Formats: sequence, structure tokens, C-alpha cells
Amino acid sequence: MHSLERIGRYRLDRRLGAGGFGVVWLAHDDDLDATVALKVLSDNWVDRLDVRERFLAEARLLRKADSNRVVQVYDIGELPDGRPYFVMEYADGGTLADRLADGPLPVARALRLTALAARGAAALHEAGIVHRDIKPSNVLLRTAPGGSDRVLLADLGLAKSLAQASGLTMAAGSAGYTPPEQAQPGSGIDARADVYSLGALGYHLVTGSVPGPPGKVERPDRLRADVPADVRRALLRAMEPDRERRWPTAAEFAAELDRLADEVAAADTSRRTRPRRRTALLALTGVVVAGAVGAGAVLLTRDPGPGTVRVADLTGRVSAQVPASWGGQVRDSGWNPRTLGLRDGTEPGLAVANHLTRWQDLGAGGVDGAFVGLSEHGDVTTEVRGLAHTGCHYAGSRPYAGPRWHGLIRTWDDCRGDAGSLTEAALTPADGAAQPQVYVQIRQESGDRKAVDGVIGSVRVTA
Repeated sequence: MHSLERIGRYRLDRRLGAGGFGVVWLAHDDDLDATVALKVLSDNWVDRLDVRERFLAEARLLRKADSNRVVQVYDIGELPDGRPYFVMEYADGGTLADRLADGPLPVARALRLTALAARGAAALHEAGIVHRDIKPSNVLLRTAPGGSDRVLLADLGLAKSLAQASGLTMAAGSAGYTPPEQAQPGSGIDARADVYSLGALGYHLVTGSVPGPPGKVERPDRLRADVPADVRRALLRAMEPDRERRWPTAAEFAAELDRLADEVAAADTSRRTRPRRRTALLALTGVVVAGAVGAGAVLLTRDPGPGTVRVADLTGRVSAQVPASWGGQVRDSGWNPRTLGLRDGTEPGLAVANHLTRWQDLGAGGVDGAFVGLSEHGDVTTEVRGLAHTGCHYAGSRPYAGPRWHGLIRTWDDCRGDAGSLTEAALTPADGAAQPQVYVQIRQESGDRKAVDGVIGSVRVTA
């Protein structure tokens, strides 16, 4: 396609993105002195009348919705080569996908944004339209007066009138957001298909993870410990595989989300106004009491990487490799898994850090180190899923898969005045064996993910 500088009265500033059939530009309407978004059909589809009609149908549906909760269409036209275009309002706040780039949102904020998207879907349904592709990248944000966000549904490329949708024979949608009836050709869909997608949207905003397939969605409170039970139930009800068991309308789902957001916000305010007490980090309670800084510590130098040291516990069964700058102090006398919620007793374990005396104070900065504890009884993963750290921002979870260990990694940052990050990991053998299991806790000033994976991958347990 030749370079475009203007389309009609619109001056093109820069390309914002592209989809299956069109390209979206940031443009300026010189006559009205207004910033707009302009979508034009890609030149490789110019001869496809069916694609052209589908492109124009999106503009017509957006116009038909006629709601301030859905992207507005201002103008429509055609290029000299026959390609159609339409002009829309510009959402200067990006998309919910952009907001998720830094991890899950605060629970109350996630619920309110999902409720606003649900009200946009309700406006479509009132206009006789089902969206069929609600997901974070199709929910836009526009700055409103006063600095708040207006939430706008966009990209109606898969949308249909409800009358048409009842007899649809082609599957459509995006993995993780698509209800079972929409993925099965010929089953027909109604507005409750969008309710499922809205539930998946809220789940993603709360947990930072795209939900699994219908009927196999992991409970959100297992990915994020501070998700209240009522929030869990509301989101999972929206994602029921049987549409008869979902929220009957997007509007009712929105009302429940707003109610829950108020409850969560009130609870958060109550917690913030309580006197703050210094609390010990869970894993090291037993270690700090039993260990002696530097006493009997085993610092090994065999096979270390550049600038690293390998540290072992007193029994020699557990070892890990850490950056040399972390190796100033060592406690090697084991730990009590009861501090994690497992069976009472003493198991091999070690802690190594530049300042172990500050380890239990999350408000103390400048701490870099790791704790590794062996557990041969109980389910470490279940206990790690339930951990929470008051005063830290939960930054989400991710799976870990290495040659020795598989497991779950959960991270908190901005701990009590940006004193660094805290990582918890539950590890099981990569060969699928149930035991031994390992609990790892890492504190860092920098929050370096590569360092976390390096320490976890270096953990060794001998018989």
C-alpha cells in the first residue's frame, strides 16, 4: 500500500494497530480540530465484497448501539481505490490489555472496570447486538473530565444482531473468553455469551491470568489469595458452561460487581486504618530462632556460575546457588514446616542473605537473599497459594518448569514503602514424583525475575 498522509479531511498522525481486515490510525480532523481514530480496510481485501460488507457492518453496528459506553462512529467514506473507512472517537487511555501488562489490578478496581464493560455490553444487547469477542484488548479507556476513565467497548468485527446470532453456524471468539455454545458451530448464541466473556474479563483483571477452557477454570482465589469468596462465586457463575446457570443479563452481573467492589474497597479502607504491626515473614520464623548467623555455614565453590556461590544446609541435603553479593550471612540449621502450615517437625533448610537480621521486616530495604526449605510431608503448593503479605502489592503468579523442578511462583512488590520484592515458590520434582517438595522464599531490592529463576533452577536435594 502506498504511503498515506491524509484520508479525506483527516490528517493521519501514526498507525495505532491492525486487525484481521483493517488498519487503525490516529488522525486529526482539521475542520473540527479534533483527534479521532480512523479505521480503513486493508488493501489486500479490496476485491473481497464479503469482507468489505463485514467491515461496513461493524461501523453500522457501532452507530446502531448509539451509547456512550460503546465507541462512537462519526463519519464513513471511501478511498479512491474503493476501500471503505470509518472514523471513530479516540480512546487516549489505551486498552485493558495495556493495564494488565504490569500484572493483576487491585480487586476493587478490577471489579469496577469489569462492571463498566458489562454495562457497555448491556447497551449493545438493548440495541439487539451481541458482541461475541469481549476481551481486554477490545475494552478501551478514554480520559473523562476530572481524570477518571470512561470504559468503551470496541471492535464489533464479530458482532451480530441477536436475531442473526440465534442461528449462527460458525464458531468465533478468543481462547479463554469464548463460551462453549459459541465455540460449537450450529448451537446458536444469545446475550449470555457476552456474560461469559465478561466473567473471563473480570477473572483476567483480578488474577492476571487468562482463564482455562469452559468447565476447567481454576478458582481465582487459588491464583490470588485475597480474592473474597463472593467475588470468586460471582466470576465463576458468569463463566458457567451451562448458560442457564449464568447471570441472566450483563446488567445484573454489572450490579453485583459494583456491590462487591464497594465491599472490597470498604474492607481495604478498614485494614489501612488499623494500627500497623510489624509481622515476621512466614517461612523464616523457625530458622531465625534456631539458626546462628555464620555458625557452621557451608559455603561451597564447586561449579558456581560467574559471580555466584553455592550454599548448603548443615546436613548437606539442600543447596542452592545465589549471587555472591547475597552470600554475606548464612543460617543452615533447618526449618519447621509448621510455619508454612505443614506438619510440625524439623526439616533441612537454609537461609542466605546480605542482611539476614533484616529478613523478617518487610519495611527494611536493601535485603537480597533466599530461603530454601525441604518438605517431605504435605502439599507445599496448596500452602503457598494461600499466602498473603499485608503491606505488599500482589504482582501475580506464574508457572515454573525447569529440568529439575516444576512449580508455582508468586510475587509481591512495593513492600511497605517500596522496600523491594518478595517471591514465594512451591516446587515439585520435574519427573512427576510427589516428594520431596521444596519451599523457596526470595527477597530482592531490584525484583530481578532472572535472578529468581536462576536461584530456583539451582536448587538441589540429595537423598
